[in-house]
This record gives sequence, structure tokens and C-alpha cells, in this order.
Amino acid sequence: MAVTEVAAAHQYLTFRLDEEVFALEIGRVREVMDFTTVTRVPQCPDYMRGVINLRGNVVPVIDLRCKFGMADAEKTVNTCIIIVEMQLGGESLVLGAMADSVQEVIDLQPEEVEPAPRIGTRLDTDFITGMGKHSDGFIIILDIDRCFSDIDLAGLSPESAEMAVNG
Repeated sequence: MAVTEVAAAHQYLTFRLDEEVFALEIGRVREVMDFTTVTRVPQCPDYMRGVINLRGNVVPVIDLRCKFGMADAEKTVNTCIIIVEMQLGGESLVLGAMADSVQEVIDLQPEEVEPAPRIGTRLDTDFITGMGKHSDGFIIILDIDRCFSDIDLAGLSPESAEMAVNG
């Protein structure tokens, strides 16, 4: 995604994973909820923590720390699940993303967003939309659609998740 496309969306929800601040376009966030019991689904990747029941709907929950190769952290009163809507194979998928804490909703002007860094040829940074400059630091703006490949989420359709839970 080009920086000019990022500039069209000015509001972001910021959240923490370890000491880093990340952001998602506010238009992709449905809600933020307190951490709740997650039902483990057998044979899923480590970062797929399981599913939750969200008002009668089965929603897969992804541990972003694990997906990004960060160390596990103890759950605290600030641990939360950000419910996002992403696109997978042309279809919409609702997904829960675990975060250490949610910070705030911020406005970023186009001149405050830099392109995603290119760090060598082996490190894939396509899931980073850009780097937001905010209060003497950087915020990593994520493209939730690119955080997970089609292969990563192939088994996470609501139907397959519900079948795994209900048998």
C-alpha cells in the first residue's frame, strides 16, 4: 500500500505489544474488548490462540506477539482483544487480535506518515503500511490484511472454526 493511500485514512487505534506501539486504521476496528477465555482449536499454528464467542459468532483470536516473534507476556488487566475486520480471498473475516494494551485513537496527517522501511531482502515488511511520527517516537502502522497470508488463515473461516469447536 502506498503512502498516498495511507494518507486517506487519518485516524488510527494505537496499541502496545511489549515496548512497541502499533496502529490499525480505525475503520477496520469493530471494537475492543477485555481479554476473555479463548477456546483452543487443535492443530492450529502457535499464534492462533483459538476462538471466542462474540455475541453468538465464532471469532478466531490471533496472538500478534507470537506472530511477530516476540516473547510471550503474562496476561494483565490491560490485555485486550481488538476485534478487526479484514479481507481474505475477497471475503470479509472478523478476527480478534490480542494486544498488551490499547492506547488511544490518534489523528495522523499525511506528512506524519513515512513509507514502510525496507530492511534487507529476507525480512518481509509488506504487512507494515507505514511509520507514523507521533510524540517524539514512531508508531508502526499495520495493514491487517497483509499481517497474515492466505496460507496462515486458510483454516480460519468462521465455518471451519465453528466446526472445530462444535465437532
